Amino acid sequence: MTFGSTGRYYKPAITLVALLLLTLAFTGLIDKTGQEVTEAAFKRALLTFGVARGLNGAISVAQGTEISISPGGLGLNLTPGEILDPVNDLIERFSWVMLMSSTSLGIQQIFITISSSLAATLLVSIAVLLALFLLWRPSSSGPGVQGFVFKLALMLLILRFAVPVGAIGSEWVYNYFLSDQYQLSTALLEDTSSEITSLNRTSQPSGSSMEEPGLIDRASRWLDSASESLEIEARMERYKETATQASEHAINLIVVFVIQTIILPLVFLWLMVRFLRKVWD
Repeated sequence: MTFGSTGRYYKPAITLVALLLLTLAFTGLIDKTGQEVTEAAFKRALLTFGVARGLNGAISVAQGTEISISPGGLGLNLTPGEILDPVNDLIERFSWVMLMSSTSLGIQQIFITISSSLAATLLVSIAVLLALFLLWRPSSSGPGVQGFVFKLALMLLILRFAVPVGAIGSEWVYNYFLSDQYQLSTALLEDTSSEITSLNRTSQPSGSSMEEPGLIDRASRWLDSASESLEIEARMERYKETATQASEHAINLIVVFVIQTIILPLVFLWLMVRFLRKVWD
């Protein structure tokens, strides 16, 4: 195909694409999809934020619990919260990340609402129709005016669909690369919170008799104390295991939400700015 034959088709092709984009703008198909995926991500962020706060509460209860044992007649006080203190700091930061992610998704929802408004759509339509008019009737204005109108129409079209398309792209990345990690880590983090809550209940001190024990009672209590010491040691090991699991899965969820709600939007914004500069230049 020669250049001349190609030139006969570029005006109809540009017109067809522009009218198709205007149709999508007025029907709101892309906007609706963008709103849906953003709302789904927003709900995930709020759910995970609730899980993080619940785990933080369970750890706070554990930090205020003391376990008293008397192995060999020696009194010892153990604090499970000392084991959980490092993971508690991580969960606090994790909660801030989830709050920031929820805020980012809320801002995206507002931008989609603004860009899909009737006023924004009418503004884009006027610019695009004017550009199409000048495309078919180039003698109506000078080259400088035509170039400005074409650039303005293209930039408004990009801005019109940028946020919903970016949201759809982020959700696509989540569904294909991050979804399994999110579901697994969230479920295990909930299990970890339940485990710590259960350990807190079994760590409550039991009442003791104030009467002077006899020889048989002393022997019985010594055996009970030795058995209880072994149980408490196992319980403390469970605290350590749950702390390790909580740290691992909290970090996994931080990675998921930082990628989807912070890194991907910033990358998309950077690409859009670069593209707009090239269009204008």
